[in-house]
Amino acid sequence: MNTESQNLLPQRQAVPAHWQQEVQSRLQAGETAIASVELDLDAALRFASGIVVATERRLLARTADGSWQEWTYRAGLVLSHHDHAGVGTLDLLDNTARLANWRYTLGRNPEALRLIKHFEEQRDAFLAGRPVPEPEQFTCPSCKAPLPPDQEECPICTRETHTPPSTWTLFRLWRFAKPYQGQLIAGFLLTLASTAATLVPPYLSMPLMDDILIPYQNGKQIDTSLVAMYLGGLFGAALVAWILGWARTYILALVSERIGADLRTSTYEHLLRLSLEYFGGRRTGDLMARIGSETDRICVFLSLHLLDFATDVLMIAMTAVILVSINPWLALVTLLPLPFIAWMIHVVRDRLRHGFEKIDRVWGEVTNVLADTIPGIRVVKAFAQEKREAARFREANKHNLQINDRVNKVWSLFSPTVTFLTEVGLLVVWGVGIWQVSRGDITVGVLTAFLAYIGRFYTRLDSMSRIVSVTQKAAAGAKRIFDILDHVSSVPESQNPVHLQKLEGRIDLRQVGFRYGNRAVLRGVDLAIKPGEMIGLVGHSGSGKSTLVNLICRFYDVSEGAILVDGVDIRSLPVAEFRRHIGLVLQEPFLFFGTIADNIAYGKPDATREEIMAAARAANAHEFILRLPHGYDSLVGERGQTLSGGERQRISIARALLIDPQLLILDEATSSVDTTTEKEIQKALDNLVRGRTTIAIAHRLSTLRQADRLVVLDKGQIVEVGQHEELLARGGHYFRLYQAQLRQAENEALADVEENAA
Repeated sequence: MNTESQNLLPQRQAVPAHWQQEVQSRLQAGETAIASVELDLDAALRFASGIVVATERRLLARTADGSWQEWTYRAGLVLSHHDHAGVGTLDLLDNTARLANWRYTLGRNPEALRLIKHFEEQRDAFLAGRPVPEPEQFTCPSCKAPLPPDQEECPICTRETHTPPSTWTLFRLWRFAKPYQGQLIAGFLLTLASTAATLVPPYLSMPLMDDILIPYQNGKQIDTSLVAMYLGGLFGAALVAWILGWARTYILALVSERIGADLRTSTYEHLLRLSLEYFGGRRTGDLMARIGSETDRICVFLSLHLLDFATDVLMIAMTAVILVSINPWLALVTLLPLPFIAWMIHVVRDRLRHGFEKIDRVWGEVTNVLADTIPGIRVVKAFAQEKREAARFREANKHNLQINDRVNKVWSLFSPTVTFLTEVGLLVVWGVGIWQVSRGDITVGVLTAFLAYIGRFYTRLDSMSRIVSVTQKAAAGAKRIFDILDHVSSVPESQNPVHLQKLEGRIDLRQVGFRYGNRAVLRGVDLAIKPGEMIGLVGHSGSGKSTLVNLICRFYDVSEGAILVDGVDIRSLPVAEFRRHIGLVLQEPFLFFGTIADNIAYGKPDATREEIMAAARAANAHEFILRLPHGYDSLVGERGQTLSGGERQRISIARALLIDPQLLILDEATSSVDTTTEKEIQKALDNLVRGRTTIAIAHRLSTLRQADRLVVLDKGQIVEVGQHEELLARGGHYFRLYQAQLRQAENEALADVEENAA
């Protein structure tokens, strides 16, 4: 490789810009940096700066103390990778020993994986003396599209944050309006008729001026019968316009409310069908704002502004026809401002649309703060963070104000300009009209009628120009709604579903692998669980226990391998039908606002009071429920805050018992309670697991002694399987975990004794 290749360092982006000078100084003649990973931790897991660089002939590393190391490629040299609890590790090994070890936070994981890929290719090419192949690109686990360099986020799956809103999005609302097309046609006909009725009075003003008032000024007697006829016509037109206007407004308001309700329902139902992966990257406040305020904005647009827009268009079109029929030259003067207003609407529309879409996103930030702090108000007050949260809300609100100010700057210029043009147009009509009257081309009555029509014409024109704002707001809101409706779940329903009449409870995991972006969480997991068997999952935090449970529940789909229940791939089963056979008891039980009976019967809403009480007895919850003021009809408050942690957990166990599941998942169900409460919960769990296939994750290993087998996970792989005593005798991973917990328990007991003695 010639020296010219050294100049490729900036173009290839193989090394971060702030490292390029130092790395360049370490390169030999003709050597090029191919890939690198920037280190941000030292061996003691303190934040420190370093880098590992792969070239076409060797591996370079600069550690936190500023020293450089190098290893020329040779046979047996291996660069391995693993991650655990948010920390990634690179190990450089050969056939005899570990040569080096580097740590980094998982934000550097894509760089590390790319470095390993390039290292292996360059090492093999260096040893074989052949060209280096093009590196394989990582793909999105959901849509399988190639991921951009240094990114774990797929631009296709997250396209909603990058696609600008379009006015054409509003036409997609037709799928919700189609069921009401009969009422919409009736509303349009009523709009046409009411608009026509409002155009009658100016036309009748011509004979009132020319045939009655002007002749009276010239000494002619007024014909009262003629006056009564004209006034009756004016009153009749006003009455008809009022009746038709009321009817069309009522009908279209009813239709728009139903369209809005259908839109909210469809969006919420679709949201419930999406996988947990979707919710992992969204904020609660933003989703609430979309389903709530955005649908309300669309509903107001359909019921009020769209109706006004249709009326304006009809009024302008019909008025223009009448003006041309009365006097074509004067009508031409009247229509002069139209091209200028149309040009302004075209210029301003895109700016407003993008601005309103930003406003919606920023408003989502404001609601996110509320959604965080109000449910977590106890934590806010416990840590005296009221000022901090108030400052966070103030900052979000300030950002919202800044975005609104930018949009208002555009809109504030647009609207008065349209008004100014219409006023100038009216003055021009006055001037031309007076000139034509003086020449005898038109009568005063014609000019009066013209001015009456022009007043309505320009009023409607001004009103129609103002609808640009609300249209762009509605388009931005519709875009955010359809971003949800267009999102495809990463846990899809099978095209040819298999229906199991009865579930035995046999589970087979075959070479199961799962990745979050480029980070491997599980790799090559093989496990067979017999019907009715209780399996305990143990391992360090971050070893993959909860992920494995989530895959069995099909909250996510496996990236590799398959999970079978009774010999059938769970991806072939209808999702809701499969989950009805699963009872889930979480570490932090979630209770809905309502009665205790409603919470217990959440999985079986039609359960009788006897069934609810039987489940509560089996969960050891019946006695404390009866001590409450209203027993089973006692309200539990939002998220069950009026109950203790142990009481909430026993209600969640009763909820799982009531549906009588064949598969049972216990996700650290006793980790957050005291020892006395744990014993009560454990009695309830003993009733729950009987006769069911159970997978339990427990923080305290002692609670899993009754498990038929213990499965030990480490770094996303199964490292040991066996019973409690058997695994202790092996002296492996489980033994070390058990010993660590014993030491921790002894230290806690000693600390309690010392505290009591003091």
